[in-house]
Amino acid sequence: MKLYRFLTADDTSAFCHKVTEALNKGWVLHGSPTYGFDAANGVMRCGQAVVKDAPGTYSPDIKLGEQ
Repeated sequence: MKLYRFLTADDTSAFCHKVTEALNKGWVLHGSPTYGFDAANGVMRCGQAVVKDAPGTYSPDIKLGEQ
């Protein structure tokens, strides 16, 4: 099955660490990163889609972050 996640966080090193952790768990970047201003919280936010091929059959119960 193919898995998809969209990682988001404030524009800090924590976002880079989140993406790096996913890459080290076998996830692959999918598309370009996004960057935008969160006016409600007054911060810049980053986003990056990642995908991964995994054995098994998809179910909405799958914990994507644990894959």
